[in-house]
Amino acid sequence: MHSAALPDLKLSFDTVFYYVNDMNRSISFYGETLGLPMLSRDFVARFDINGVLFELVPTRHEQAVPGAGNARLCFKVQNIEETVRQLRARGVETSEIKPETGGLLAFFKDPDGNELCLWQYTTGTLKQT
Repeated sequence: MHSAALPDLKLSFDTVFYYVNDMNRSISFYGETLGLPMLSRDFVARFDINGVLFELVPTRHEQAVPGAGNARLCFKVQNIEETVRQLRARGVETSEIKPETGGLLAFFKDPDGNELCLWQYTTGTLKQT
């Protein structure tokens, strides 16, 4: 609940990131297998997904195991059947496609077990604000 005594937060989107165990393996997966353009690499690897910054961050030993969190990177696709076929042809295991309210959904994992999903709208798309 918003309190009139507190100023509005000035939040803006920055990035989505995943912790990974093997940077080179993950860079290959996101760059070569999925075809995402890599913007830069230093301590982290940065990719562009239609103007959204996505980063791979190396896991430190004291951090939680990658893939154990509840965040997911979701890709909107026009033809989920074709995209699943293409991923499987590239050696990526995917779930079966299942209908959900407003669309179709399928899941797959990166080399560190982070879950990613594919989403195809079947009842229109969300309005951009």
